[in-house]
Amino acid sequence: MSSLPFRIGHGYDVHALGEGLELWLGGVRIPHTKGCIAHSDGDVAIHALCDAMLGALALGDIGQHFPDTSEEYRGIDSKILLQKVDTLVRSHGYAVSNADITIAAQRPKLAPYIIRMRQTLADILGVDISQVSVKATTTEHLGFTGREEGIAVWASVLLNRSDGGDMQRREMTSRPRL
Repeated sequence: MSSLPFRIGHGYDVHALGEGLELWLGGVRIPHTKGCIAHSDGDVAIHALCDAMLGALALGDIGQHFPDTSEEYRGIDSKILLQKVDTLVRSHGYAVSNADITIAAQRPKLAPYIIRMRQTLADILGVDISQVSVKATTTEHLGFTGREEGIAVWASVLLNRSDGGDMQRREMTSRPRL
């Protein structure tokens, strides 16, 4: 694994919506008549965040680590998946510095749940709530999200070295330029 002082990752995930299912976003249950169709609990926000974290370290994607063909992950709480990804990231000497998540959903309105999502994710990642941003938008009735057929989420993360990255940064800047 590279000894870069920081790594940036981007994740994207989509889930179709189905009637009568629970809707989980950012680790929070959201009251709604529809929920995400998925092998796990369908928390599309956490899935995009996991992909961003894994991608930052070139460790593949969530489907490689938690395949939807495995009974072990059927119905699993996505917060557990995020904990596992965070542990993996930390085992490589990195930790989340900040995360930025954008959720596209026509309904329900998510503003009342944003703070709880941010706090839930921050608690799992062991960071301050100020290091986790969650935003929600509609697509003005356009596309599959606008027709309420699904939810899309984009996530970006900055990972910092958690085991001497500052020392490596100082060493890198003190090296002569060739």
